[in-house]
Amino acid sequence: MPLSHKKPTVLALSQVYVPDPASVGQHMADAAAQLVQRGFRVIALTSRRGYENPAKIYPSREVIDGVEVRRLPLSSFGKKSMVLRALAGVLFVIQCIMKGLFVRNLDRILVSTSPPVCLLAALAICFIRHAPIKFWVMDLNPDQLIALGKTKPGSFLAQMFDRFNRLFLRKADKIVVLDRFMADRVNRKTQVTDKMAIIPPWPHEEHLTPLAHEGNPFRACQGLTGKKVIMFSGNLSICSPVTTILQAALRVMDLEKLLFLFIGGGLGRREVEDVMIRLHPRNIQMLPYQPLAEIRYSLSAADIHLVSLGEQMSGIIHPCKIYGAMAVGRPILYLGPADSFIMDILNQYPIGWHVAHGDIDNAERVIREIERLPAEQLSSMGALAFRVVSEKFSKAKLSAQFCEFIAR
Repeated sequence: MPLSHKKPTVLALSQVYVPDPASVGQHMADAAAQLVQRGFRVIALTSRRGYENPAKIYPSREVIDGVEVRRLPLSSFGKKSMVLRALAGVLFVIQCIMKGLFVRNLDRILVSTSPPVCLLAALAICFIRHAPIKFWVMDLNPDQLIALGKTKPGSFLAQMFDRFNRLFLRKADKIVVLDRFMADRVNRKTQVTDKMAIIPPWPHEEHLTPLAHEGNPFRACQGLTGKKVIMFSGNLSICSPVTTILQAALRVMDLEKLLFLFIGGGLGRREVEDVMIRLHPRNIQMLPYQPLAEIRYSLSAADIHLVSLGEQMSGIIHPCKIYGAMAVGRPILYLGPADSFIMDILNQYPIGWHVAHGDIDNAERVIREIERLPAEQLSSMGALAFRVVSEKFSKAKLSAQFCEFIAR
C-alpha cells in the first residue's frame, strides 16, 4: 500500500475544481492543497466536464498540488438548463456516494454547496463510514430559489429543502460561512454558533498583481488605451444583476473616454448581449472569461471594478470578486442592498461607491462623478483597497484560518 494511503484521508466533494474557472472550485483546490501540506491525504471528487463550458473535458485522474483529483463522467451538462443542471447534480451525487464509500482511512468529508444536492452524498457517506462532515457554505438554498422567485417560502420544495438543511446543519461537525449575514441566516434555520466560523473567501493573490496601465498588454490588445474602464469580471449571474448600471451606461454615452467592459459568462450575460445587439452602444464591450494565468492583466486593465449583489441576496451568496478587485488595487462600484458584507467593507474603508438596484439616476450621477475624478485619486483609493485586502483578506491568512478550523 502506498505510504500516502496510510494517512488520514479527507474526501472533498465539489462539482467544480481547478482548472475550471468557477470560484468555488478554485477555493476548494486551495484548501485541499493546504490540507495536503498539513499531512492529510486528500481525494477530490469533481466533474470531468467544465461547469461553464461542458464541452471542456478534463483528465479523469490527475494529481494537482498533491491532491488526488478524480473526475466523474455525466456530472456537468452546462448551465443553460435548470433541468439538466439538476440531473447532473443527481448523477454527481450518486457517483460520489459510490466512490466515497470505498475510500481507505476516511477521516473527514469536506463538502461545499456545489451542487446543493451534494450534501446528500456527504450525509450518506457519513452515515455509513462515520466520518465527520466539514460543511463549507458557499450559498444558501432554498433561500436563493425563493429570492429569485423560482419557488415560494411555503412550497413543498422549500419546506423539504429547509428540513434537510436543518438535519444537515445538526449533523455537520464544523460549519464555515462567508459573512455575518450568512451566519444569521444559517442560525435562523438551526442554531449552530458553537461549531461555526465566519471566514470570507480569499483572493488568488498569486495571480493578482496590481499593474499600471502603461505596459499592460491587455489594455493595448483590447484597444483600451486612453479609456477610463469600469469593469465587471466574473460570473454574470441572475443573482447579481447589472441592469441598473447597464441602463446608466446608456445615459452616459456622451462621456467618450468612459468604457464599460464586461468579462465572463453566466446567464446574466444574455442581458448585456441583448443591449449590445439592440442598441449598439459604443461605450459597452464584452469578452469571455480570461485564462487564470492572464487574469492579472485583465483585472488590472480596469480603473474601477463593478461588483453586484442581488437585492434579496445578502447572506445567501457572497460575490468574492470584490477581493480580486481589491487585490489588483482598484476601487469598487457596488450595486446592491445597503445591508451586506460589501457595505461593511465600504463603510469602514473609503474605497468605492454604492448604488442601489433600480436607482438609475444615482447610478448616472456616480458614474459621471467617477469620470471626473483625477487618476491620482482613483489610484489612492485603489492603494487603500490593496492594503486592506493584504492585511484583512489575504489568501495566506484566510486559507490557513480555514484549514486550521476544519482540521481540528
